[in-house]
Amino acid sequence: MILQNKNAIVYGAGSSLGGAVAQSLATAGATVFVTNKNLTIARQVADQIIAAGGKADAGIVDAMDEESIRKHIEFVHDKAGTVDISFNLIGIKNVQNIPLIEMSLKDFISPVHDAMHTQFLTMTAAGRIMKNQKSGVILSLTATPGGIGYAMVGGFGPLCCAIESLSRDLAAELGSFGVRVVNIRSAGSPDSRPFKELIVTGSDEAKSFLQKIVDDTMLNQLPLMQDIANTAVFLGSDMAGKISGVTIDVTAGTTAAINYKNTKPAFLSGK
Repeated sequence: MILQNKNAIVYGAGSSLGGAVAQSLATAGATVFVTNKNLTIARQVADQIIAAGGKADAGIVDAMDEESIRKHIEFVHDKAGTVDISFNLIGIKNVQNIPLIEMSLKDFISPVHDAMHTQFLTMTAAGRIMKNQKSGVILSLTATPGGIGYAMVGGFGPLCCAIESLSRDLAAELGSFGVRVVNIRSAGSPDSRPFKELIVTGSDEAKSFLQKIVDDTMLNQLPLMQDIANTAVFLGSDMAGKISGVTIDVTAGTTAAINYKNTKPAFLSGK
């Protein structure tokens, strides 16, 4: 198991991506400290991990509150001895499908502020401990708009860019202390809670939206939650020991070029 003897904290673990990542880290051998604002939800994830033979501890943490984060990470460090992996996966509310020129300042700024607020608090809290222990991996998650222009995403695109920039800069500051900081960029997972809720509506608009983002990918398929979780396991392991200060793209090729057409372009076909 490539994460044996590692201790990981997952913020925002629940029934969607946070829970899937927590379970995969545990399967790979890590002891996972599962957190959520709702302790019942955190315990459900921890119980699933333990039932599968893994090691987990559930805690209530408000990842928007500095004191709550500090107390929990100190508890983990005191109990486990090290904090080896930190991954903030809490949900950020954002308004989309409105042109920027028609959007209110509040709706645009709010997700950027909230994302920077929570990521800064959890990443720097982990960074302080990892700097002293001379090791550790800090992970974050963004999406396609972090690497390519994408219309109608409101403040979500800028928040992705901001997280990726924060990850790079923190990696530059902590690298000499043996700490790696890496961001994962996803295209969105159709089996995650937000997408499932959209699919359940059954509306033509929802179907059209989902088909569009699938068509945008080079592989004509979106990454599942397990694909993101597998990437997190690899990045948290010593196998990725020389990877830091970058964004690992798991968008099925979307940010390399939006794949609007699968046929030969007109300028190559002689038309």
